[in-house]
Amino acid sequence: MRILVVEDDNILREATVSILSGEDYIVDQASTGDEGLYLAEQGIHDLIVLDIMLPGISGLEIVKNLRKNGCAISILLLTAKDSVDDRVIGLESGADDYLVKPFAMRELLARIKALIRRKGNLIIEDQINYGNLSLNSKIKDGFVNEEPLGLTNKEYEILEFLTLNKEQIVTREQIFDRIWGLDSDTSSTIVDIYIHHLRKKLIVYGLDTLIQTVRGVGFMLKES
Repeated sequence: MRILVVEDDNILREATVSILSGEDYIVDQASTGDEGLYLAEQGIHDLIVLDIMLPGISGLEIVKNLRKNGCAISILLLTAKDSVDDRVIGLESGADDYLVKPFAMRELLARIKALIRRKGNLIIEDQINYGNLSLNSKIKDGFVNEEPLGLTNKEYEILEFLTLNKEQIVTREQIFDRIWGLDSDTSSTIVDIYIHHLRKKLIVYGLDTLIQTVRGVGFMLKES
């Protein structure tokens, strides 16, 4: 799971990133609204932890921009404002949940886990399911009818990303940015190599067509 933290308070942001990283989430961070919106628009994150009061564009404007463009990513707003009106405005703008500062990190983690569960019935505890395919996030391996695929870390991360976005097109660039990072010097053509390896492991179970190529765009996980 990849989380984006957008918070201008350096101490709080670094503490949040540290806690989330310790829970095995992959975390990106931004300290301004403009940088946060740019990263959010890449479509590589599963959830955004978003402060409302930011330098540049506000957190509420980020939410409105994302929702206007059809982005359904889960968003948890952070703010020092605790009036009912502020909470309503935040939720009506399209946010999924709202946490008032100061907060306990334990509550933040609980809210994040609840939002991830709420995203859909794909995820059952540490398992992600689609048809005969299941992924276990603790051991980072995939299974077909309980038979292990023997995935490498990168293979697992790509298959997990495709499964979480099942039956939706995921671009080659989105996969590359999510798995290798926005600042990686590696070429995005490496994605095709890993997709090839995944298909070779799936073909044993007759699932080589599960990962479909959308020519000129990217890939999609979809049962034939």
